[in-house]
Amino acid sequence: MAKSNNKKEKDKKVDLDDYSLYTNRELSWLDFNFRVLEEAYDKENPLLERFKFLAITSSNLEEFFMIRVAGLEEQVRASYSGLDISGLTPTQQLILISQKVNKMLEMQYVCLIDELLPLLKKENIRLLKSEELDEKDTEFLDSYFKTTVFPVVTPMAVDQSRPFPILPGSGVNLGVELQNEKGETLFAFIPVPTIFPRFIKLNSENGLKLFLIEDLIKKYSGLFFSGYKIVEMSEFRITRDGDFSIDEDDARDLLIEIQSSLKERRTGFPVKLEISKNMGKNLKNFLLNILNVRMENVYEISSFLDLSSLMEISNLEGYEHLKYEHYSPQPSIEFYGKEDIFKIISEKDVLLHHPYESFEHVVEFLRQACEDPQVLAIKQTLYRVGKKSPIIDYLIKAAENGKQVTVVVEVKARFDEENNIQWAKELEKAGCHVVYGLVGLKVHAKLLMVVRKEESGIKRYIHMSTGNYNYITTRLYEDIGFFTCKESYAQDVSALFNVLTGYSRPPTWKKLSVAPTTLKEMLIKLIENEIEISKKGGKGKIIIKANSLLDKNVIKVLYKASMNKVDIKLIIRGICSLKVGIKGISDNIKVRSIVGRYLEHSRIYYFENNGDPKLFISSADLMPRNLERRVETLIPIEQENLKQNLIDILQLYLKDNFKARELQPTGEYLKVSPKKSKIISVQDELMKESKKKFQKFLKKQEVDQFNFPKLK
Repeated sequence: MAKSNNKKEKDKKVDLDDYSLYTNRELSWLDFNFRVLEEAYDKENPLLERFKFLAITSSNLEEFFMIRVAGLEEQVRASYSGLDISGLTPTQQLILISQKVNKMLEMQYVCLIDELLPLLKKENIRLLKSEELDEKDTEFLDSYFKTTVFPVVTPMAVDQSRPFPILPGSGVNLGVELQNEKGETLFAFIPVPTIFPRFIKLNSENGLKLFLIEDLIKKYSGLFFSGYKIVEMSEFRITRDGDFSIDEDDARDLLIEIQSSLKERRTGFPVKLEISKNMGKNLKNFLLNILNVRMENVYEISSFLDLSSLMEISNLEGYEHLKYEHYSPQPSIEFYGKEDIFKIISEKDVLLHHPYESFEHVVEFLRQACEDPQVLAIKQTLYRVGKKSPIIDYLIKAAENGKQVTVVVEVKARFDEENNIQWAKELEKAGCHVVYGLVGLKVHAKLLMVVRKEESGIKRYIHMSTGNYNYITTRLYEDIGFFTCKESYAQDVSALFNVLTGYSRPPTWKKLSVAPTTLKEMLIKLIENEIEISKKGGKGKIIIKANSLLDKNVIKVLYKASMNKVDIKLIIRGICSLKVGIKGISDNIKVRSIVGRYLEHSRIYYFENNGDPKLFISSADLMPRNLERRVETLIPIEQENLKQNLIDILQLYLKDNFKARELQPTGEYLKVSPKKSKIISVQDELMKESKKKFQKFLKKQEVDQFNFPKLK
C-alpha cells in the first residue's frame, strides 16, 4: 500500500504544463521539411524524383514564410511577447527559425550543385551558363528573346518621379545598378516574367541543354538601358506576408472581401529577402533600405534563386527511366464490373484507399447520381478542388438535370481561394445552391450525400473521406474514402448539412463526432478509456496516423496514458510537439514519420478497447485549428472486414523500415535500420498488394478483364 501511495505522490509532482515537455511548432515543421530534403539526397530515389523533392522543400519553405513567419513578424511588430507551447517568445522563435533555415538553404544548394546537376549532366541534360553557349544555341536564343521575351519584359526605373515599384512576392527579379552620362548612380528593376518556362530548352544531338530565362534577360540587358552603363545586374526575390484576416462579422459579402484581400497578398509586407551572394554593396544596401527587411530574414544564395522551379526539370518528358515506375491506381474489387453503384453500397459499406485504389469510383458515384432519374438531391462540401474537376462538371450537370444540388464551398481555403471563388460562381450560374462556409469556421470535413427515391422510400447514400475531392491530388496524396447508406450515418450527415446551410443547431450525433463541438472531447474520452483499461490490469493500446500533433490537451492526455502503461504508437508525418523518451512521462510512446513517393494524408485512429478495437477515419489532424476552429468529422468504421483492413494498413506503416524515420529523445528523426531479412516500404507494399488483389479478383472471375465496364 505504501508503494502505491508513493507512486501517486510521484505522479502528482509531474507538471504536464512544463514548457520543456513540448516542441515548438515552427521548428518541428522545419524538421519535417528537412525530412523532405533528405529524399532529395536519397540515392535510392530516381534522379528526376530527387529534383522534385528539392523543389517541394523550396515551395514548402516559401509558404512557411508567407504564413507562419509572417504571423510571428506581425506579433513582433505589435510588441506581443506571449509564450508558445514550448515557452518561446515570437522574437526567440524567429531567431531559431533563421538559424535552421540558413542550414536548410545551405543543404539545398549543396544537394543541387554537388549532387543533382552533375548526375543530370551524366544523363546528357545540362544547365548552361552564357559562356557555354555555342553558335547554334545563341542563334536560337537571340530569336526567342527578340520575338517572345523582349515584348513582355518591363524594366522599372526608380527615381523621384518613379518610386520603388511594388514588386510581386515569390517571383525572381533582377536588380540593376546603372550610371548615366554624368556618372550618377541610378537603380532599376526587371521582374522576370512567370508566364514563360524558367528553363529554356535547347535541343541538340548530344541530349538536352537548359538555359535560365533570367540569364537570357541579362545576356540582352543592354537593349533595355540604351545610353546608360550597366554597373551590375543581380537576382533577388521577395517573399511577402501571404496571410490575411477577414472580419467575417463585418464583411457584407464574403466573396468580395476575400477577392479584395487576395490583392493584398501580392503586395504584403516583405518577410524574406533572398539575394545573390555576389550582389554588390550598392544594390544590396538600396534593397535593404527600401524593403525594410530584418537582417535575420535576408538570405544570400550561392546559385540561382527559387528552387521550386526545379519541378520543371522533374517533369521533363522523354526521361521516364529517371522517374518512379508508373503506377495506375487499381480498381476496387467491390465496384469493378458492376454497373449499379447504389446497389453495391446498399449491400455493404466500402472503403477505398487512394492512390492505391482508384478515385474514379467516387467520380462514377457522382456521375450516376447526376444521371439517375431516381436521385432527388446531391449535397457536397468542397475544400480544395483543383483547376480542372470532373466533380464540378457532374454537380453542374446534376443541377441542369433538375436535381436539387447544394454545395458548401470553403472560399477561405488558403491559396485555393481564387479557384474556389471561380467554382462557386460557375456552380451558382448552373443553378446549384452554393454556401460559402460558416462565419468564423473553415469547413474542412469531406462529405458527399446523394438522396434517392426508392421503392422502400427515401434513401441517402454517403461518401466521407480524409482527403479533398481533388481529381489531381488523389493520385499523389494517400487518403481513405468511405461509402455507406446506413441510416445512422445518413441522419448525422443530413443534420450536419443543415447546420452548414441553415440555422439548425448541432444535434446529438448518432455516429459522427464533429468539430468544433464534440470531436476533441470524443478523442480525449477514447484515450482516457485506454488509461482506465490499463489501470485495471488490461492492455491499453493506441495507434494514431495523422499529419500533425500540436494540440496541448491531446498531448497531455497521451502523456497521462503513457504514464499509465498504455502502449502508444504515433505515425505523424509533419509537426509533432510531443516529445518521446521523457522518463516517467513518455516512455511508452513511439513516434515515426514517413515521407515518400506519395504525400501521407489520411488520419486513422485506433483504440484497443480491451480486445474490441474501435477504429475511426477523420478529416481532422490533432491541432487546435482542426479541433476548435474548423468543421471536421471523426467517422467510426464498424464493419469488421473494414476494421481489419485499417488495422492491416496501420501495421504496415509500423513495419516500414525503408522510408520511416523515428523521433528520438534528442528531437532528431533517424531512419529506421532495416533488418537483414527484408526491406519493407509501406507505399511499395500497398502498391503491390492493390495490384495483386485486383489480379486475383480477375482470375477468380474466370473472365477476360476487358469484358468489364472500364474506368475512365
